Amino acid sequence: MSEAQRTVTFGSAVGLHARPASTIAKAAADSGHAVTLESSAGKKANAASVLLLLAMGVSAGDELVLTVSGDDAEAKADELAELIGSELDAK
Repeated sequence: MSEAQRTVTFGSAVGLHARPASTIAKAAADSGHAVTLESSAGKKANAASVLLLLAMGVSAGDELVLTVSGDDAEAKADELAELIGSELDAK
C-alpha cells in the first residue's frame, strides 16, 4: 500500500461549509482509499466524514495537508487535491 501527500490551498471562497464538505466527503469515500486532511492549526479529519470536515473550521485560502493511502495513492491524491483547491460552491 502506498501513501501520497499534497499541500492544498482550500479554494471555496466562502470556506468549508456543508456543500463543499459533502462534495469532498463523497469523493473521499468513493475513492476506496484512506483520506485525511490536516489544517495548519493541526486539526485532522477523516475526509470521508462531513461532520469531521466541518469541525476543522477551514476558511478560504487555508492550507491543508491531504494524505491518501492505498493502491495508486499518487493519482488519487492529485485528483482530490484538484477538487479541494477548486471553487466547490460553483458545482
